[in-house]
Amino acid sequence: MKTRIITILFFAMTFFGCEDYLETPPLDKLTDETYWINENSVRTFSYGFYTAYFTGYGSGNTWGKYFTGQSLNDDFAPVTPGLFTPNAVPATASAAGWTFTWVRKANLLINRVQTVPMEQEAINHWRGIGRFFRGMEYSDLVKNFGDVPWYSSTLVETDLDQLYKPRDSRTLVMDSVLADFKYAAQNVRLTNGAKGLTVNKDVVLAYMSRIFLFEGTWQKYHNNNNAKAAEYLEAAKWAADEVIKSGRYSLGNYREVFNSLSLATNPEVILYREYVEGVLTHSLNTYNNKEAQTGPSKDLIDSYLAADGLPIQNSPLYKGDIGISNWLGNRDPRISQTFVTSEYRLNGVVGNYSTTGVATHKFLNEAIKDQTIGTSNLNPTDAPVIRFGEVLINYAEAATELATVGGPALTQGDLDISINKLRSRPGINLPHLQVLGGEPAVNGQTYDDKDRDPTVPAMIWEVRRERRIELVFEGFRLDDLKRWKKLQYTNTLTNPEINMGAWIKKSDYPKINSAVVLDKSKTATEGYITPAWDAAVQRTEIPDKYYLNPLPLDQIVLYKERGVTLTQNPGW
Repeated sequence: MKTRIITILFFAMTFFGCEDYLETPPLDKLTDETYWINENSVRTFSYGFYTAYFTGYGSGNTWGKYFTGQSLNDDFAPVTPGLFTPNAVPATASAAGWTFTWVRKANLLINRVQTVPMEQEAINHWRGIGRFFRGMEYSDLVKNFGDVPWYSSTLVETDLDQLYKPRDSRTLVMDSVLADFKYAAQNVRLTNGAKGLTVNKDVVLAYMSRIFLFEGTWQKYHNNNNAKAAEYLEAAKWAADEVIKSGRYSLGNYREVFNSLSLATNPEVILYREYVEGVLTHSLNTYNNKEAQTGPSKDLIDSYLAADGLPIQNSPLYKGDIGISNWLGNRDPRISQTFVTSEYRLNGVVGNYSTTGVATHKFLNEAIKDQTIGTSNLNPTDAPVIRFGEVLINYAEAATELATVGGPALTQGDLDISINKLRSRPGINLPHLQVLGGEPAVNGQTYDDKDRDPTVPAMIWEVRRERRIELVFEGFRLDDLKRWKKLQYTNTLTNPEINMGAWIKKSDYPKINSAVVLDKSKTATEGYITPAWDAAVQRTEIPDKYYLNPLPLDQIVLYKERGVTLTQNPGW
């Protein structure tokens, strides 16, 4: 039977243990003095962060961070490519996410827990939980806005100088976030409630590897600060290594991580969101089965290696892209774990078509697809929130990038405990990646992808490829392009393969919809599906200002009224 931790968030009786409940004041009269009375009250307060940070597959008709960003990266080929934030600066704080509500909540937890009658170990643990969530929130704020004011204490309405203080530097904030994560990694318990459903030491370490991989590469590619990049990348590598060498996680079937009714015993999952039929459900399973999809770009499909571990343009196994068996055959087995490889699904031919002809089934549970729970927004498959597979690729990238900013050279051992574990996953068994003289190699032979971006070193290119494939459709791609300073990959004119799909002959599909355009021509009878054929809808120039969000105008005005300048981000 599933552990019903989600009910904790909705049922007030669980605020306290049974022994304390009869002595607890009515909920509408709770104060600092009456609420913070024992560890159960602290634990319950911490659950208030969960739905904000661990969205999983969302709920109802939302998808959380999975399968999102369809129109703002190079993995998807939509009919109408989305544009980045419009030139008009948002007029409200809420529209831009400039809010410190969650920072205040985290600071409240950090502060109040010290007054609760508990052992010092418990106090340290819950302070660590508070600092973990503060670090999580600040990493998001920095990712969105760059410099932001750092608050390490709970403010009140009269603290005007602090409420309207200028932005602190990105480095100061992220140094403080690193201190928060180091404290949490040292003090948060390894066991903290239901395994996989609550924040523990491994969750802290896994997120630490994610956040400081982002910040380390940002410092390298945006700020040219190799010293700070090395510090953050070392933190990411260390955190990932702590999880790896613990031996508490392993890899099983790839798709079962994403389509299981229960992830409680999955050896790869570090944290997941539990769904319960009739209580909390989502609609991602349905989308992967019964609805029209925004399909994968040809650029994404072509990035999957051939079965011999070589890029398709370097491999004798690749038979070209005419016909689905040629295009998707003899490839990294994750391609068949992610996409339907037996048929193209075309508009007019089937209702659950893909804009590119290639359909996704990564999140589909076939056993329930025709049942009520497999329909609409009633899907109860559990969602991985952070998993061992990501930690492995975080380690690999951190180690590879660290070698370029003064850290130790990338070794074969680094690859063997990270990328090659992914390649040895049951059902995958792809040839191992090697490093020879600093270059990528397979079976003792170095190679260089003929389609490599010439500004990216060959080994970094291969590690980025592995990340793209392993984490595809899990909500990482846009963030990755931003931290690498590669938003130009999303330009549909200079990178036409992100606006292409399968090569077909219309005569092979008599029922095909006339709206399906091939090779940008409405009259073409054969060629590559071009979802966005109209020149007016292309995504073209992408100025550097889009790497950060604009600050909302109302905040700039409010600061000005206090005599403080809140500097707008460059280009806005």
